[in-house]
Amino acid sequence: MANFTTHIVTGTIVSGSLATLTLAADVIAPENLVAVTMAGVLGSVLPDIDLKDSRPSRALFAGLALFFSFIALFHFAPKLSIVEMWLLWLGTFLFVRYGLHNVFHRYAVHRGIWHSIIAGIVCGLAAVVIFYYALGRPDGVAWLGGGFLLIGYLTHLTLDEIYSVDVMGSYIKKSFGTALKFIDVKRPAASSAMVVAGVLMVLVAPSITTFAQGISSRSMWAGLQQRLLPEDGWFKEFAERHAVAASDAQAEPLTTGTIPEAPAKD
Repeated sequence: MANFTTHIVTGTIVSGSLATLTLAADVIAPENLVAVTMAGVLGSVLPDIDLKDSRPSRALFAGLALFFSFIALFHFAPKLSIVEMWLLWLGTFLFVRYGLHNVFHRYAVHRGIWHSIIAGIVCGLAAVVIFYYALGRPDGVAWLGGGFLLIGYLTHLTLDEIYSVDVMGSYIKKSFGTALKFIDVKRPAASSAMVVAGVLMVLVAPSITTFAQGISSRSMWAGLQQRLLPEDGWFKEFAERHAVAASDAQAEPLTTGTIPEAPAKD
């Protein structure tokens, strides 16, 4: 399997490339683009959540603990005293970070259901729900965030599968086929639970109409194709700005602004 650094670097490159296309298509505000890009990076390390002592698992549960503790705090804050808010925030954080973390890893198996395409789909749907309901993003942005996370997730699975093949040694490792699979047939209970979770996510997810219409728009794809390569030379905008700056510098005399003029002699 690929290591954490490889996953995070590759996930960042893939998510950054997708973000560039999305920015060029002009279909999302920049502040939302940052959020969906981070969802893609998160998806690139998410399958390793089932490794109890892995950095992705610890970081993910710490992030979830912060997220849900602040959600609980903001929801109940008007009705609580300051001390009660402290206790609620801290209790929620500790429950998610350590309680749910330990319960999850008691049943999770590495290279099990979390290393499957169906798990990536469910996590993508969960991202849609979180973007829409918890973060208050529009439905189109929510589905875009879920799509970014899914692509990052699949990137992780693909990398693990590639690293199962030793090209230099010309042999295939025993782990081949355990990462990029649609479902975990060896654990039917876990697979069934994941499918049920996916159905529930679909039922509560917002409408996909806006996202589907946007991603299938001919005008958007035509605009992307037109902007794929520069028409009047590479980085022409930077060259023009440099030329203007150079001409302005030549037109104005050089002064330091710090040396006072000598007094006039009588």
